[in-house]
Amino acid sequence: MWQSAEIRFASDHPTAAGHFPGHPIIPGALLLDEVVLAIAGAEAPAGEIVISSAKFLAPIRPGDVVALRWRSRADGQISFECRLADNERLAASGTLRLGPISP
Repeated sequence: MWQSAEIRFASDHPTAAGHFPGHPIIPGALLLDEVVLAIAGAEAPAGEIVISSAKFLAPIRPGDVVALRWRSRADGQISFECRLADNERLAASGTLRLGPISP
């Protein structure tokens, strides 16, 4: 079963000034951070988060709203996808795992 959340990036987001001047985009690392926060908050992990894969397919710009969907798989991974809310274009996808902290 898919779960969902919405991620909003302010039009005056601080990354807009330097990434990239004149054509700002939200950095992939920032998007992944928001994805992890949303999923971990909903799943209540007790440990580490490992991003197994991530693909960035379309730019996300300051002011964009992203529809995040994720689901747990039988292998313990969580698949996720991020779509731009205004046109449902797939902007990013990947897999991650939530689990205990490794020794």
